[in-house]
Amino acid sequence: MSSDLMDALRELAREKNIDEYDMLERLEQQLALTYKRMLDTENDCTVTIDRESGRIYVYELVPVGGTEEEPVLEAKDVTPSDISRFAAQAAKQVITQSIREAEREQIFEEYADRIGDSITGTVQQSDSRYTLVKIREGVEALLPSAEQPGNERYEHNQRLKALIIDVRKTSNEPSIVVSRTHPNLLKRLFELEVPEIYDGIVEIKSVAREPGLRSKIAVSSREPGLDPVGACVGPKGSRVRMVVAELRGERIDVIPWSEDPATFVGNALSPAKVARVMVSDDDHTATVIVPDDQLSLAIGKEGQNARLAAKLTGWRIDIKSMGQAHAAGLAPAIAGAEGEADDGDGRCVAVTSSGIRCRNQARPGSRYCGVHEKEAAE
Repeated sequence: MSSDLMDALRELAREKNIDEYDMLERLEQQLALTYKRMLDTENDCTVTIDRESGRIYVYELVPVGGTEEEPVLEAKDVTPSDISRFAAQAAKQVITQSIREAEREQIFEEYADRIGDSITGTVQQSDSRYTLVKIREGVEALLPSAEQPGNERYEHNQRLKALIIDVRKTSNEPSIVVSRTHPNLLKRLFELEVPEIYDGIVEIKSVAREPGLRSKIAVSSREPGLDPVGACVGPKGSRVRMVVAELRGERIDVIPWSEDPATFVGNALSPAKVARVMVSDDDHTATVIVPDDQLSLAIGKEGQNARLAAKLTGWRIDIKSMGQAHAAGLAPAIAGAEGEADDGDGRCVAVTSSGIRCRNQARPGSRYCGVHEKEAAE
């Protein structure tokens, strides 16, 4: 090689962010293997490249003494006259490999710092095992089947958003793994659609998802007077509708977070109306009493609403109708729940075991008739 070629290699190393000395050492190792094959010798070869002139020297390491385990080697100069031709071929191979490895390292470093971020890409191919998503030119992400909602199917060149959950080094390209089922994807989508969340004025306190079916998010405001639920829903539901569209119709309940566990659990069971919530710190259980006609709504289809509410709040939730609560002997709880529902008509506020409000008139100075007043006092 000439000094001009050395200058070109240095410039290329700077441009591609490749370690110049590492690249030259690889080139020396590659040339040593090449000349060992050319010389057809049992002895190893070594190659030295002058870092200034670019001149190449090839040496055969010839044993001249010592033991079989520790021979003494002499470097015999066997530099061929046509070395430049072989050097150019080896240099091209080493440079290509170095550039490829440098680009892989750059991609790894870039995306390893973005775990938990959302990306937008286009589907390159999809089958039963995984979907390949092109993030940008030369960079693809893997969307495994386990990270895909069951109701989603992808077409070539379809654009979609996903959450980066892992970045791994592999023998080929870095493996960027993304998810469409992770709860934090919901957070990132709302950040994109709701400026108040992006600016930190509204905070998503917790998320519960059953991907592709239904989700709940609890939100609070750091600014007094700002409705966090309204900010997330948007004018005429425009903001939450964009998130729902990105998640292919996944239903999303936005509920207000509360530091009071009873209030939070009651909110989490929305859209069901809750009469009363009693919490037990000992076993971290919340007993919820709902009007009889709200029981199925509170539980949800196949228990989904109650299950999501439990995930969202972190509390075990036991839901009872008014009738069930009465049958279980929760008369004081029924009284507390019904007290808020008293419409001032003078009737007893108790609910019978059949779920029907008592038809008796309340006793003077009481909200109960004689029969239920005694039960409430017990």
